[in-house]
Amino acid sequence: MKELNDILHELGISKVKLAKFLGVSRQMIYNYLELDSINKWPKDKKVLLLNLLGIKSVEEISKIKVTTDYIYDVDARLNTVSTSSEVSISNCETLGKKQSQLLQDLLNIIKEKLDDENDSEGYNTMLYLYHFLQSIDTSKELKYILGYVSKATGFTKSLEFAFDKEEQYLFESILYSAFSLYNGGGTSKVKIAAAHEKFEAQIEHKIEEKMSRTMELNTIKTQALKELGYNEINEKNAKEIFEKIAEIQSRKVTN
Repeated sequence: MKELNDILHELGISKVKLAKFLGVSRQMIYNYLELDSINKWPKDKKVLLLNLLGIKSVEEISKIKVTTDYIYDVDARLNTVSTSSEVSISNCETLGKKQSQLLQDLLNIIKEKLDDENDSEGYNTMLYLYHFLQSIDTSKELKYILGYVSKATGFTKSLEFAFDKEEQYLFESILYSAFSLYNGGGTSKVKIAAAHEKFEAQIEHKIEEKMSRTMELNTIKTQALKELGYNEINEKNAKEIFEKIAEIQSRKVTN
């Protein structure tokens, strides 16, 4: 199962995205990944996963090489997921009591922040929170940030660790030092500016990379649809279109 987790990480597929693709809850994904074999997954979910990864058997997972073209292929399949699986209050009856209460508390806070349509700060705060939650499974440090905030605001005891104790302890110590420097003004403006310039360059690179990949995928998808005479991807023609996409990409390699 470690191989699968490593591949999902390399592909940038979060637990949320995988859960949406498989049509299950994120908690169910965690349950699946705790099993010692994918063969113990429900058969339909195992088949969906294998199709997403473009392989025919579980044994092929160890042979997967994550290349740029492979990422394109998987992204194309992932992007066909139906929006009908989006979560709503009406389909959350299976949640436990404390999970349901937490969900309701979250919704109450979010609604309160979004009540005033002229409150741009409230809207942007919730927008950033949404982005944070979308990304939370891509880096364990993001969970450590939540732990730090919970402790710094007095909700959690200082020596209580919900995640990896040693790593969370180290991260909290570094984060505390960073906040102390920020609040105390004990850092050079020149160094701060240099650090932010590096940060800006890193973000711009990621955005350009993402846009480039998305544009190329869309171009190839459009070409595949045109060559096959389809107007859109659906359940009936998805396999044929994915094969055509792979064929088009192989042309680029051979050319």
